[in-house]
Amino acid sequence: MLETNFSLAGKTVLVTGASSGLGAHFARLARRAGARVVLAARRVERLVQLAAELQADGGEALAVALDVTCRDSVEQAFDAAEARFGAVDVVINNAGVGDPGRFLELGEDDWRHMLSTNLDGVFRVAQCASQRLVRAGRGGSIVNIASILGLRVGSGLSHYCTAKAGVVQLTKAMALELARHQIRVNAIAPGYFRTEMNDTYFDSEAGQQYIRSQVPLRRLGRLEELDGPLLLLASEAGAFMTGSVLAVDGGHLVNGL
Repeated sequence: MLETNFSLAGKTVLVTGASSGLGAHFARLARRAGARVVLAARRVERLVQLAAELQADGGEALAVALDVTCRDSVEQAFDAAEARFGAVDVVINNAGVGDPGRFLELGEDDWRHMLSTNLDGVFRVAQCASQRLVRAGRGGSIVNIASILGLRVGSGLSHYCTAKAGVVQLTKAMALELARHQIRVNAIAPGYFRTEMNDTYFDSEAGQQYIRSQVPLRRLGRLEELDGPLLLLASEAGAFMTGSVLAVDGGHLVNGL
């Protein structure tokens, strides 16, 4: 029964930002859970390679170009997904950027780029998915990837923290409005996991010292440690969960001040 509850068999799952990092990991996880997987990102060549990998493993996968900063691109990605697999049942709203910048030095373009991708992009994808589910009379699940920096702050990341805090509140507001349509909306707030974006820093002495001093478990997270929370929120195992924000951070949020 437990394996059945956490299964995504028969579901179509669309993963944004699937060309690398957390997104590529989530796509592989969805495939292992039995889903048909739509891989969406700007770097289509990487998506094609990942789709071939998933297909070679016996899965069904489709690579689609997606720029979350453009409404037309979002609509076209969902059109392509529906043409191949039918309605999208689960969205893993993962696409984002993480360029640091000191508040006093941020330009208008820096601010706008961060919010357009990390907050507005989540809105565009989630709204497009929800509108289509409502028109089809279907329920579904949306999992937004927030961050512990949407719950607390870090130096040099004011625009990132603001965007991720917006994702947290957007998740809760969507959950309230979409519950009547049987669309669940939840979020994961990851702490620090090794990806292409941060491996150089966390290999440095400064990065290692940060982990030792700030993360109670004194290590980075492993990508597979996001599997349980993701499947809980995406599958029927979490059927009575909506508006939840799950921190997966090694205790980072509860470290001493």
